[in-house]
Amino acid sequence: MRDLLLQCAGVLTIVVAVIHGILGETKVFPRASIEPERLRTLIRLVWQASTVAWIGGGVLLIATPWMGSEPARHWIVVTMACVFGLSAIANAWATRGRHFGWIMLSAVVALAIAGY
Repeated sequence: MRDLLLQCAGVLTIVVAVIHGILGETKVFPRASIEPERLRTLIRLVWQASTVAWIGGGVLLIATPWMGSEPARHWIVVTMACVFGLSAIANAWATRGRHFGWIMLSAVVALAIAGY
């Protein structure tokens, strides 16, 4: 059961990351006025780098049960819980709780910890 919880956390992480990337490209950046253009490109790349990093974290959570290593399981879960926990807090604070992202990221943390 705990393996399934970790894998669900991983799948949810990937879903959240993809939504994050799509919303950035369709809702955030078309409305943002960032000058100079070079800085706009840099901020867009940093935004998408976090999308790719979250996808990588999701893949690690999915793969953890097949690693056969308790230390690997420990450190992957602890690291991902910290990363997504901080992301959830930052999202809730920045949007004053009006964005669903912090709820989704909190669900990832809860699933990962439950699968620990």
